[in-house]
Amino acid sequence: MAKERVIQFGEGGFLRGFVDYFLYKLNEKGVWEGKVVIVQPIEKGMCDMLMQQNCEYNLYLRGIEKGEVINERTHIDVISRCVNPYTENDEYMKLAENPDFRFIVSNTTEAGIEYLGTEKLEDKPAKSYPSKLTQLLYKRFTLGLPGFILLPCELIDDNGDNLKKCVLKYAELWNLGDDFIRWINEENDFCNTLVDRIVTGYPKDEAEKLWEEIGYKDNLLDTAEIFHLWVIGGHHEDELPFNKAGYNIVWTDDVKPYKRRKVRILNGGHTSMVLGAYLYGLTTVGECLKDETVSAFLKKCIFDEIIPTLGNTQTDIDFGNAVLERFSNPFIKHQLLSIALNSVSKFQVRVLPTILEYKEKFGVYPPALTFSMAALIAFYRTDNANDGEEIVKFMKTASVSEILKREDYWQKDLSDMIPLVREYYDLIEKKGMAEAYKAVLN
Repeated sequence: MAKERVIQFGEGGFLRGFVDYFLYKLNEKGVWEGKVVIVQPIEKGMCDMLMQQNCEYNLYLRGIEKGEVINERTHIDVISRCVNPYTENDEYMKLAENPDFRFIVSNTTEAGIEYLGTEKLEDKPAKSYPSKLTQLLYKRFTLGLPGFILLPCELIDDNGDNLKKCVLKYAELWNLGDDFIRWINEENDFCNTLVDRIVTGYPKDEAEKLWEEIGYKDNLLDTAEIFHLWVIGGHHEDELPFNKAGYNIVWTDDVKPYKRRKVRILNGGHTSMVLGAYLYGLTTVGECLKDETVSAFLKKCIFDEIIPTLGNTQTDIDFGNAVLERFSNPFIKHQLLSIALNSVSKFQVRVLPTILEYKEKFGVYPPALTFSMAALIAFYRTDNANDGEEIVKFMKTASVSEILKREDYWQKDLSDMIPLVREYYDLIEKKGMAEAYKAVLN
């Protein structure tokens, strides 16, 4: 049997539909051999459910690739066991003793990488993920064993750097000594990463149909799109031969340009499209791509306005085309209102930087993206806006100029945009969304 090589903090659908799938495939293709041990990162989790199924489950990858509909099932058995540090802490700490472990993977949600500063080394276990990790690393160090390659998948900027900062803070809080701190710095590689795959998780609406297809009941069924990209700040292909196995995993010195492309094109495309499309009467991303007007608007945003600010490389254009294919995935019912959650902060991060860079580069504001700001204001006038209480209340009644002057919303005063945004906003209010779209597209 293959040796246990990977410790994984997190047992949810994302890691099982992304990392565990790749590790399973490396085994299957014979380019690497190893098993995963899952650590349940919070008190209530899925450890028991996993153990009841011998940690095996089926993953369906579904979507459109190069115009072809793909629906592929994989039975995954790369996980050897699941350890719950809340009920079997000795078993958890014992993981430090195994010299075969080389990788630590995690997805403990965006809030998981945090320094609380209230825990003790003796806690069984400590509360936060970084404090649990520090307990394990310190034991490893005291045994004189080598460190790890850490691949955090949490969706925060510089996830590896931030995880390392937290670990070093716990090392100081607990007075674990200079030698341990040196060991952390020299023996471990905390890689920054960017993960990109829509994992739709347990398919409750079609579970029974799929069980029939499989031939038994699988309570851990997982579903995801075909597309995948994993950008890792580091160079460990020799130890994890993802490229050799044919996967879209990029080893690099700098994750930032990949992150910028993904946030601007994929997330920016979503945010600039959904609010206007909702006011136009649509409810899902799939409907948007089927609608001639809305899909033309999205293409204008991506190919005429977002990509030119990124540099218009073939890589950017290919990524833009892949995004359109992903948004058209017939297996994913992505609700516009769920993407619309907290749209003010999303717009500020995902769309506004493109608007401002476009203006700087070309001397004018990009019409479609600027129109999407007007659509955002019109959407917040409805009862469907879901955001912070203060934001919803203010946006509902404030004028266009008052909204654009809110530096706390946009990180700068957007007074210069007032005439164009107001013109588009008046058009939406007076003529309706269909006519307003026509005006922008012409």
